[in-house]
Amino acid sequence: MRLTPELSRWIAEQLARGCDPEDMVQALVTVGHEERFARTALANALPDASVRALSEEAVRPVPEPLEDALAGGTHVIASLDREVKVIARLNKPRLLVFEGVLSDAECAALIEESKPKLERSRTVDRVSGGTELNAARTSEGTYFHHTESDLLVRINRRIAALTRWPLENGEPLQILHYERGAQYEPHFDYFDANDPGTAKLISQGGQRVATLIIYLNDPDAGGATIFPDIGLEIAAVRGNAVFFSYERAHPGTGTLHGGTPVTRGEKWIATRWMRERPYC
Repeated sequence: MRLTPELSRWIAEQLARGCDPEDMVQALVTVGHEERFARTALANALPDASVRALSEEAVRPVPEPLEDALAGGTHVIASLDREVKVIARLNKPRLLVFEGVLSDAECAALIEESKPKLERSRTVDRVSGGTELNAARTSEGTYFHHTESDLLVRINRRIAALTRWPLENGEPLQILHYERGAQYEPHFDYFDANDPGTAKLISQGGQRVATLIIYLNDPDAGGATIFPDIGLEIAAVRGNAVFFSYERAHPGTGTLHGGTPVTRGEKWIATRWMRERPYC
């Protein structure tokens, strides 16, 4: 890999902000850069003893949520105020399908709170690190901050307990609405190290490491979540959820996924992307 102007600028900006060089190395490794490359780039940017010492330290692994909770092959996970059943599980990718994460009433309330705020969904701009409209994503949606209402506080605390991932390491809960014909073409949720905008995207919270998709209604037809690389299709069932994690930002994780077109009715989901460090 080569040191691009965008990456050089990101390194200079982070050092100017007083960021810890070791954290910067971890961020670069997490998005796909080789450790040696990351340490060399930082050493060249700030060649003092503190940075040279980085070469002697091991890379910290990205933690994997839920490993302890699933020990012994359990099919029920305690989640703050309820027990949630695991109705399907894969090891590669690391994927779980949960039953009953939200009640029917909670699903309906989230939908109603979202309706006044809906806008056309956007995707990450891989060049600038901002967002853009994209023909591959034809839904509308909105975001809720963690403490925006009593309902959001309860749901967010439950998600954190269920996934064993700190709430502060999660992006705001996103609600998406798909009308008939709407879909989201297959994509990865992590940020690609080769994209110029990735340095900006990981400067807050680091890399994405896991995704939770909660289904808020039952579409009349269509709207399944698909994983094309592994031949898996998950039906959208109200209150259920699919959770998957990716230990590295690489297609080899098998986490390419998408939402099939809604052919009858409509589809509502809630999505939480989880970061390796505090995001908010």
